[in-house]
Amino acid sequence: MNDTHVPHFTQVILETGPDGRARWSEQSIALGEGKPASRLSPLMPSGGLQLRESPVGFRSQFHCTETPQWVFILKGAMEISLQDGSSRVFRPGEHFYSADRLPEGASFDATVHGHWSRQLGNEPLVTLFVRG
Repeated sequence: MNDTHVPHFTQVILETGPDGRARWSEQSIALGEGKPASRLSPLMPSGGLQLRESPVGFRSQFHCTETPQWVFILKGAMEISLQDGSSRVFRPGEHFYSADRLPEGASFDATVHGHWSRQLGNEPLVTLFVRG
C-alpha cells in the first residue's frame, strides 16, 4: 500500500497466564491489505464455525477453552468472569478470542483455572464461534 498509515484491529484475547489463571490481553492486527476504502487483515485460517443460542438465565460453571476460537456476540449480552473476580460484558458487534486452555500436564481445578460465562438481560444470547 502507498498509504503510510495502516489501520489496525484490536483483538481482545482471553488467555492462560504463566500462573495457569485466565487473563485478558490485547493484540493489534494490521489491516494492511485491500484498498484504502476497504482495509483487510491477512487471511487467517479457521477450523469451522458454530452458532449458539443461550436462553435467558444461562450460566456456565468454571471451565477452560478446549479449542481456541473467536467469539462474536450477535444478539443479547454475555458476561465472562475470571477467577480473580473480574468480569467483562460483551454486547452485539463485540468479540473476544477465547484461548484460556488448561496448562499442559495440569488437572483442572475449578478454583484456579478457566472462566465462566452467562447470558445477561431479557433476551437470549446468540453467539458465533469461529475456531482458530
